[in-house]
Amino acid sequence: MSTYSQTDVRMDDDPALRPEREATVGSAGRTERRRRRGERLMVPKAEFRSYYGLPVLNEPTWEAPSIAGYLFLGGLMGASSGLAAAAELTDRPHLARAGKAGALCALGGSLFLLVRDLGRPARFVNMLRVFKVTSPMSVGTWILTAYGPQAGLAAVTAFTGRYEGLGRVAAIGAGLTGAGVATYTAALISDTAVPLWHGGYREMPFLFAGSALSAAGGLGMLAAPLAEAGPARGAAVAGAVVEAAAVRVMKRRLGPVGEPLNQGAGRLLRLGGALGLAGAALGHFAGRRSRTAAVIAGAALLAGSVCTRFGVFHAGVASSLDPEYTIGPQRAGLTQSETNETERTTS
Repeated sequence: MSTYSQTDVRMDDDPALRPEREATVGSAGRTERRRRRGERLMVPKAEFRSYYGLPVLNEPTWEAPSIAGYLFLGGLMGASSGLAAAAELTDRPHLARAGKAGALCALGGSLFLLVRDLGRPARFVNMLRVFKVTSPMSVGTWILTAYGPQAGLAAVTAFTGRYEGLGRVAAIGAGLTGAGVATYTAALISDTAVPLWHGGYREMPFLFAGSALSAAGGLGMLAAPLAEAGPARGAAVAGAVVEAAAVRVMKRRLGPVGEPLNQGAGRLLRLGGALGLAGAALGHFAGRRSRTAAVIAGAALLAGSVCTRFGVFHAGVASSLDPEYTIGPQRAGLTQSETNETERTTS
């Protein structure tokens, strides 16, 4: 039978280093069960310390201008196409044209940022070789492939005045696929190991959908005449309310993991929410009669959506750098599993 020494193993004489017996070991769960049975613990309860304070996860390699900008533009173009389709069906030509133009410009910008992040355009084409329903990246690539030509055709026919029937069909098709474009990025970032993004998978699609509606509503108020901007004002109000509710629920449910939403980069998220609610209120009450108020409200909504996307991005990166946000949920899950197992065995 082997004997285990309790001698402290040190790499140097730094007194700040903790003894090895206080490290997290595989028997931590068995020690907790022994404590519940009344057995005396031979060593102190383990406390988590990462290796020399280093992050458990590697920092995301995504760059803020490219990916956070892509998150914003993807939401703007998808929601703008949906708003343009609604305007097309309700005979609001100026609002429909504004939505189609905004969607096309956002599509061009998002493709540029996506290719910039990928490094080579061929990598986007390579992703079309397969369709994997369990991969948000694969599904998103195919959604973009279906959406892009329709959005482009709808915009071109609107400004040339030719093939209007075909353009109308394309606008409706872009509006339908635009819903997926506006929200698939939420599934994309949630399908990562970044604690904040992964933990917020339930609320993230609502947060992104609300932010996208706010941005599209703001663009509609900026570009369309007051008489036709009713759907844009409604989209702005709905988007701001949904976004604020999603952030509130996500912060409450995530608990300690949601702390980055209130610190540092969280200021951007709070600013985005404030601009969104203020812009929606101004557009709803004063934007009906005043062109100046409509322009200010639209600009505030667009700026708020930008702040929200960058705030979510930077808060997620911050959560990946702190080991507590990675290990804490894992330990809580293990503890809950052990509690459930104990309840089953004693019942």
